[in-house]
Amino acid sequence: MNWQNSSAMNFREENRLSSGRRLLYRFHIDLPLWIGIILLSAMGMVVLYSAGDKSIDLLNRQFVRLFIAFIVMIAVAQIKPSTLKHWAPWMFGVGILMLVAVLVLGEVGKGAQRWLNLGIFRFQPSELMKIAVPIMTAWYLAEAPLPPRRGRLIMATIIVIVPTLLIAKQPDLGTSLLIASSGIFVLLLAGLGWKIIFTVIGLMTASAPIFWNYLLHDYQRQRILTFLNPETDPLGSGYHIIQSTIAIGSGGLYGKGWLNGTQSHLDFLPERSTDFVFAVFSEEFGFLGTLLLLAVYIAIISRGIIIAVNAQDTFSRLVAGSLTLTFFVYVFVNIGMVSGILPVVGLPLPLISYGGTSMVTIMAAFGILMSIQTNRKLVGA
Repeated sequence: MNWQNSSAMNFREENRLSSGRRLLYRFHIDLPLWIGIILLSAMGMVVLYSAGDKSIDLLNRQFVRLFIAFIVMIAVAQIKPSTLKHWAPWMFGVGILMLVAVLVLGEVGKGAQRWLNLGIFRFQPSELMKIAVPIMTAWYLAEAPLPPRRGRLIMATIIVIVPTLLIAKQPDLGTSLLIASSGIFVLLLAGLGWKIIFTVIGLMTASAPIFWNYLLHDYQRQRILTFLNPETDPLGSGYHIIQSTIAIGSGGLYGKGWLNGTQSHLDFLPERSTDFVFAVFSEEFGFLGTLLLLAVYIAIISRGIIIAVNAQDTFSRLVAGSLTLTFFVYVFVNIGMVSGILPVVGLPLPLISYGGTSMVTIMAAFGILMSIQTNRKLVGA
């Protein structure tokens, strides 16, 4: 009798679980990806409370932005990959027009011209291009057999280069490099030959002096020089990196404890709730806490790669792979610059740093991944 009761309870539990999963799939939510995003968002809220000097107001603003970003993710997840493919040229075309409008009519803030004032709110078109460029490149390459022939490869490269240069002109080097990476990932996933890859690397190396002298602004060149030797100006341009590495190293194995970070709470660490929030996390939670954070990031990236591998068509595979690898670049570049192994380029740590615009873009990308995965399952059912 006890065995029968236990079996009945297990059956009801499994039925409840399957019902829950069916509900998630009805809203095109991928459970493993959803869990990873929730964990990362919770860790972000915890560290922001400390980085923001226990500011409830800052925490409330971040919560509202997270809520909006989750709504955007769920809304985007309802869009079928075939619909997204149909929209690709229109999204890209509108994005290019808005980038041109930014250079002509855009608002200037902190020495950069990156925003369009739409009356009710300001909009940064470069954020749209983080999604539009990989989708447009994938749309164009998926229309013909892969690997792409030379003519299509040249045209796909132009699709990537045009928005990259328009954004670099604003200037916004970090975002332009991120968008260029998203397009390059599509080319690589499409089967770009190693001969072409090494040729491009050689050309980029040869053109480095031109890039340095004519394309970089003075403050961008200074960032690179500071990265190479921050001790040359410890109280000026090297201050951020020096204080950040001190904070990371002082965390030790177990960290100083939540709310007990000295570098952040004694105001030694600048931009501690935005670009340099990883240093706050490492100081307070130590090496073990940092490993846990990296494990969550790796789980999310791994899930994205699995979704890309299992995608049912070339377009979906290229888009999912590119968005996942671009998310990896976000994480790698932020942690690299905060740790002093990369120059400072102003990219936030995804779902951890305080901010709203980039968060919405990242969550929209997750929505696309969920759509690709759940529509694949629905078709295969």
